[in-house]
Amino acid sequence: MANLPILQFEEKIVETVEQNPVVVIIGETGSGKSTQLSQILHRRGFTKSGIIAVTQPRRVAAVSVARRVAQELSVQLGEEVGYAIRFEDRTSEKTYIKYLTDGVLLRESLSNPELNQYSVIVLDEAHERSLNTDILLGLMKRLIKMRSSNLKVLVTSATLDGEKVSRFFSNCPVLNVPGKLFPVEIFYSTESPKSYIESALKTAIDIHVREPGGDVLIFMTGQDDIEKLVKKLEERVQSLEEGSCMDAIILPLHGSLPPELQVRVFSPPPPNCRRFIVATNIAETSLTVDGVVYVIDSGYVKQRLYNPSTGMHSLDVIQISRVQANQRAGRAGRTCPGKCYRLYPSVAYREEFVDATIPEIQRTSLAGSVLYLKSLDLPDIDILKFDFLDPPSFESLEDALKQLYLIDAIDENGSITAIGRTMAELPLEPSLSRTLLEANEYGCLSQALTVAAMLSAETALLPGRSKSTEKKRKHEPSDLPDGSGWGDHIQLLQIFELWHQTDYDMQWCKDNNLQVRGMKFVRDVRRQLSQIMQKIAKGSLDVQTNGRWKESREDYRKLRKALCVGYGNQLAERMIRHNGYRTVGFKPQLVQVHPSSVLRTDEDGMLPNYVVYHELISTTRPFMRNLCEVEMSWVMPIRKRLEKMNINRLSGGGSGQPEEQIEGEKSSLPKKDDVVRAPDDSQSRIQAARDRFLARKGNK
Repeated sequence: MANLPILQFEEKIVETVEQNPVVVIIGETGSGKSTQLSQILHRRGFTKSGIIAVTQPRRVAAVSVARRVAQELSVQLGEEVGYAIRFEDRTSEKTYIKYLTDGVLLRESLSNPELNQYSVIVLDEAHERSLNTDILLGLMKRLIKMRSSNLKVLVTSATLDGEKVSRFFSNCPVLNVPGKLFPVEIFYSTESPKSYIESALKTAIDIHVREPGGDVLIFMTGQDDIEKLVKKLEERVQSLEEGSCMDAIILPLHGSLPPELQVRVFSPPPPNCRRFIVATNIAETSLTVDGVVYVIDSGYVKQRLYNPSTGMHSLDVIQISRVQANQRAGRAGRTCPGKCYRLYPSVAYREEFVDATIPEIQRTSLAGSVLYLKSLDLPDIDILKFDFLDPPSFESLEDALKQLYLIDAIDENGSITAIGRTMAELPLEPSLSRTLLEANEYGCLSQALTVAAMLSAETALLPGRSKSTEKKRKHEPSDLPDGSGWGDHIQLLQIFELWHQTDYDMQWCKDNNLQVRGMKFVRDVRRQLSQIMQKIAKGSLDVQTNGRWKESREDYRKLRKALCVGYGNQLAERMIRHNGYRTVGFKPQLVQVHPSSVLRTDEDGMLPNYVVYHELISTTRPFMRNLCEVEMSWVMPIRKRLEKMNINRLSGGGSGQPEEQIEGEKSSLPKKDDVVRAPDDSQSRIQAARDRFLARKGNK
């Protein structure tokens, strides 16, 4: 710790912070900014007037850095130094340094807009340009004006364009802290490999056999690739001739790992042993792993993208930026001269890689963020004109406003509703928040809590719902419930209820090929959501599971009705001719049911007339994933809201819009020919019978 470069700049940092409300600190990799800055400010008395908050874009980083700082200060984690991430808060009344995700800080500002408990707010790893960090930058700009005398804001980063951020904050000072870096030799492939996993495997074994001691950090795109490479590496290392090289330990590192497995990468290897750490881009800047001498860079990253014009999500493997490539290479020069093996040609780096990563705010759905901004009740905020460092597209903001309007979170004038305000208090995406509130009205909150918790698990819980398990288990019989024909939300509920009946037996999960850690996470999330709903309702709610839920049509109907309201902007109707679906709303398109769905056809092989879906994903074709059957009468209010929608009024821009522009807004809605008009219930039954007759006739 004594040799970390940032400590040499302590006096300059403290002097600059004392004299300015906002300071940008560019600290190169290895400078010690994430662990030392909070300690410097604590030593110099900034915790006397409040807590020092340090935000991180990633939960893993928030936990691991807090743990490191607690160790260095010789205090207990969760006491003087703590952390807060979604669904987990390890802080106390003694806490004076608090690491938290940027999303948690946003949520805290809802109940305390001035964030009076904090004397210093450090936005760390700002170069990752997470959605929440970008929103926080805009809010900090406002907050500094309100609390200029008793709040300090520091924006820290390894690679951020400091001058750009300085201009955003009225030309605030920028400090540059050099990193502790040794020279790194770069090696390029002669051509792009057919398989970066196989190429990484060969390179790793070559290093292990030929190069002197030092750990190897291998950048892969995601959990699936990491698990494949770890397995292959273990097999190859074990097959090497005994005594031909040193021992090896192979460790995965990704966000889905439990904390006890993540911390292993911070422990040095035994003597005469090399570590292979196979990681996602979390190891680029968020976490520093000492002892790395060799880096293998696949040149790719897995990135979740959202297309606002289609409402479609995709998880794409894309090329990294040059900034990311340089960050990865720098990891090899932390403790001594290192080597970086890039699994791509130099011409690709120069001519194909983009300069920097696209900010998340320009590639994700903004519904949750817009709901948050609306809930702040700031009269001078027009959502379409909010002060962002890099503004999202008009189309993305428009899409978010329409989504929120269709689920009653905002009214036709763009004002947040009582329902929307309550939704903002829940740490869930808007569709699930809305479902819980509606379920409370229908008397099925306990079941909706279970569904929301199951859908909040970030990894695939069920067999056959991820690529890695689909082929292995394709033909294995399953004793799991099938959703009683209503769809995936009901199946998720039934699975949790069965597990509850076993008193949460982990062996039951293993016997049914369910991910044990994921199911434990679901149980914890459900418990915390229950507590939040108890506070919101300010009364006693039936939110606990009491044995197996009675499986009657009426009980399931209540839950499905609540889901229809919650997913009002994620609705699809069956097309008559090909038994596929068209999405209902402001972006109609043809979609298919995902193959993993348990949604059942009727006796004539026909799918339900209407379904709601949790998300649209784009793989080989557009698919609806996690869907549930709903009834036509529940859909009618959603259609009526569509007819009244005016995007200019929704944004908070008032109604003074030119008539011709209003006409233009209307034209973006589906035309009559685009969607099937919703008849009344009797007409629906007649039409459904006619559809089945025509389908049978066509099959003869």
